Amino acid sequence: MFGPAPPLGRITAVLGPTNTGKTHFAMERMLAQASGILGFPLRLLARENYDRAVRLKGASQVALITGEEKIVPKGARWFLCTVESMPLDREVAFVGVDEIQMCADPDRGHVFTDRLLHARGRDETMIMGAETIRPLLTRLLPEADIITRPRFSTLSHTGPKKITRLPARSAAVAFSAANVYALAELIRRQRGGAAVVLGALSPRTRNAQVAMYQAGDVDYLVATDAIGMGLNMDVDHVAFAGLKKFDGRRVRPLAAAELAQVAGRAGRHMNDGTFGTTAEAGTLPDEIAERIEEHHFEPLTQIYWRNTDLDNRSLEALRRTLALPPTLPGLMRARAADDEVILDRLRRDPDIAARAAGPAAVSLLWEVCQIPDFRGVMSDAHASLVAAVYKHLTNKGGRLPLDWIAGHVTRHDRTDGDIDTLIGRIAGIRTWTYVSFRPDWVPDALHWQERTRAIEDKLSDALHDRLRQRFVDRRTAVLLSKLKDSAELAAAVRADGEVLVEGEAVGKLEALRFIIDEMPTDGAGRMVLNAAHRALRDEIGRRARRIADDADKAFSLAPCIDGAPLPRILWQGHPVGRLVAGPTPSSPDAAVIADDTLEPADRDRVQRRLRQWLRTNIDRAMAALVALDGADLTGTARGLAFQLREGMGSLRRAGAAAEIAGLEPESRRRLRALGVIIGRDTAYLPALLKPKAVFWRGLLWQLARGEQRYKSPPAPGHVSVPLGRGVDADFLEACGFRPLGPLAVRVDMAERLTNRAWTLAKGGRIAPTSDLTSMVGATAAQFPAVMRALGFKRVQKGDDPSAERYLPETSRRRPPKKSAAARRSAPNVDPHSPFAKLGELSFGD
Repeated sequence: MFGPAPPLGRITAVLGPTNTGKTHFAMERMLAQASGILGFPLRLLARENYDRAVRLKGASQVALITGEEKIVPKGARWFLCTVESMPLDREVAFVGVDEIQMCADPDRGHVFTDRLLHARGRDETMIMGAETIRPLLTRLLPEADIITRPRFSTLSHTGPKKITRLPARSAAVAFSAANVYALAELIRRQRGGAAVVLGALSPRTRNAQVAMYQAGDVDYLVATDAIGMGLNMDVDHVAFAGLKKFDGRRVRPLAAAELAQVAGRAGRHMNDGTFGTTAEAGTLPDEIAERIEEHHFEPLTQIYWRNTDLDNRSLEALRRTLALPPTLPGLMRARAADDEVILDRLRRDPDIAARAAGPAAVSLLWEVCQIPDFRGVMSDAHASLVAAVYKHLTNKGGRLPLDWIAGHVTRHDRTDGDIDTLIGRIAGIRTWTYVSFRPDWVPDALHWQERTRAIEDKLSDALHDRLRQRFVDRRTAVLLSKLKDSAELAAAVRADGEVLVEGEAVGKLEALRFIIDEMPTDGAGRMVLNAAHRALRDEIGRRARRIADDADKAFSLAPCIDGAPLPRILWQGHPVGRLVAGPTPSSPDAAVIADDTLEPADRDRVQRRLRQWLRTNIDRAMAALVALDGADLTGTARGLAFQLREGMGSLRRAGAAAEIAGLEPESRRRLRALGVIIGRDTAYLPALLKPKAVFWRGLLWQLARGEQRYKSPPAPGHVSVPLGRGVDADFLEACGFRPLGPLAVRVDMAERLTNRAWTLAKGGRIAPTSDLTSMVGATAAQFPAVMRALGFKRVQKGDDPSAERYLPETSRRRPPKKSAAARRSAPNVDPHSPFAKLGELSFGD
C-alpha cells in the first residue's frame, strides 16, 4: 500500500545540472519505443515537447494532456503531459518524469513522489532531475541505473553589475511581479525594452514574450524563477535582482540549488554562460557562487508524500486516509495541499456534507476539490465556486447548467484593462477550461473547450500586447540594433518638426528648441542624440531666419496662469523667447529660447525681432504713456511726465507735490490734452486703467521686481480689490489701484469718491449712502475705514446705525476759497517764492 510498485522494466535515473540534454535524451528514448508517457512540471514544457513530437511523428500519433488541454487522437501512442495529468491507468512501453527533484517542493512534491514510486513503463522508466536527489533515489529505488550527465558548457560567476550595465542577452531575475515590472521599466528606459516572463502568464503569452526575445527585438529578459525550468533561450548572462523569495508562507533566503536551477539558463548547449547579481541585490557569497559553478549542493534528505490509496466510503474515511503518515524512510507527510484545504472548508457546509453520502458522492466531491485555483490565492471566491459546482453536479441531472457556465465564462471574455487585470482573467478562464474537459460534468463539452480556449488565446494575445507596449520602446530598440551595424546614424527633420534618426522619431523641433523623447543615457543614447543634432543644425538656422522675418501675427504671449512661471513669447504656438527685465520698468527685454546649435548671428536676428514685437505690443496697450513720452513738454511738466512713466500711468500727488505746484497754466492744458488728470490725491492717465494696459502694468512691474511666478492683476470691471494677508499692495498700486483701508480702489473711482465726499461736506455732515459705497465696491463694514483713509472721520449719535455721518478731519479740511475781490486786495507776493507756487495749485483738474 505504501511502498514502491514493482518495476515492469528497466528504471533509469538521468541526473545532472541544467543544460545537460536530459529532456532531449528522454524524448528520444520515448519516441524510440512503441508508446510512452512523459510528465513535465509545467504546462508550457508539455506543450513545447508535444509540438516537437508532432513534427516528428504526426498529430494523429501524439497526445497532449494538461489540466486545461486535452488533445487525445484516437490511437495516440505518445503522451506529453503535466505530471499531475499523466494517465497512469494506461499501459505504455515508456514512462518518464522530468525535474524529479520537485519531490521536495512543499506544494506539489507529493505528486512527483507518487510518480517516482508508482509510475512505470512496461519496458522502460526514466527519471530526470538534479543530482541532489541521488541519495534518496538509491534508497527508494535501489534497482535504478543512475546516469550522470555533465553540463555541456561552463557556468561562471562574474559578480554584481548595475542593471543598466548588464550585457546584451541577459536575463534579470526577480522574485515578485512588482519587482519584475520595476526592472523591466528601467531596462525599457535605458536599453529599449525587455521581454517579461512570469509564472502567472499563460503559455501562449510566455511563448510570445520569449519569441520576441529570441528574435532579437529586445536584448533583455526580466523574469521570476519561472524561467528555471525548461525554457530554452539564448541567454548569456543571468543576474539575480534578489537573493530571497516569499514561498507562500515566509520570506526566506534562496538555497544554492535553487539559484543554480535559474543560473543554469545562462549558456545553451556548447555556449558558456555567466551569472551574478544586480548591484542592488548585493554580492553573492563566494561559497555559494563556487557551489553553483561546480554544481555541488546539499543532497535532499526528505521528500514530500501523500497517500493516494484513499477510502471514499465516507468524508471521515477520506480525511483519515489522506492524513496517513508515510512508512518509508526519507518520506515526510506533505502539508495540506489546496485540494485538502478546499475539502476541509466544504465538509463544514451542512448541505454538502448531506450530499456527500456514499462512495460515489465522496469521490465526486474529492474530484471537484481538485479544480485548480489558478490565481493561487485560495480565496473564499474559489471555495464558493467549487461548492457551487458540487451542488449542481449532485442535483437532479448531474450536470452543470448551461446558462450558469455561460455567465461565468462570458465574464472573462473582455480584453480591456491593465496587465494585472488580464492576468486575473486568464487565471479565471483557465479554471473553466479545466472544467470543460470533464464531459461527465459539462453538456456539450467540446463547445466549451473551444470557447474557453479561444478566450484564453484572445486574452493571452492582449496581455502580450500590453506587456510589449509597457516594457518595450520599439524606437530605442531599433536604434540600438542599428548601432550594432553602423557607428553613424542617418537623421532628418520633417516639415512638421519631427526629428527622425534611422526613420525612428526621437523628438520634435518646437520653434528653436529640440524636445527630445525619452532616450537611454548611456553611450548609445548619446550617439543617437549626436545624429539628431547634426540634422538639426541647418534646420534651426533656417527656422531662425523665418522667425526673424515673420509678421506680428505669428507671435503671441503664452496664457498667463496664477502661480505659473512668467509667460513666454510664442512663435506659431511654441516658446521662442522669455521676458526679462530691461533698463526701465516700462522697457523690458526678450531672451531667445533655443538650443546651443543656433549660431550667434541667427540668435541676434531672432532677439531683435522679439524685442520689436514686444515693444510694439507694449506701446499699443500703453499708447497714452507713449504719447506722454513723446510730447513736447518742458520744465516741471516734463518731470511730472517722467514720474508718470515710472509709475506706469499713475502717481500719488504727494510724491510729485513740487512738480504739480510748479506747473504753468499752459503746461496744465498740455498735460490735460495728453489725457493726464491731476486729482485731489492722484495724478493718472485714465487710458492706462483699461484691461490690456492693466495687464501689461502688472506684468512689467513683476519683471522689474525679478518675480518668478505670475500674479494676475484685478479682473476687468472690478473697481476694488480686498486687501488681506498675502496681498501685495505695491503690485496693486502698480496696476492703478490705490490702497484705501481694507480695499485697493481703482484710482479713478478713488478720485470720484474723494471729489463727491468733499462736495457733500460743504453742506455739512456726509451720510453713507448706497451710491457712495457702491462707487468703490465697499461693504457697509468696510466703508468707515475707506473714508478714514480719504481723510474723513466718523461721527455718530447713540447706537442708531442710521445716525452715522462723516466729517473731514480738522487737520485736513481745506480752507474756503477767497473771493476774486479778496484775492485782488491781497498783498503782493514774490512770484518766485514757494507761497506764490502754492497759490497756483488747482485741485480737481
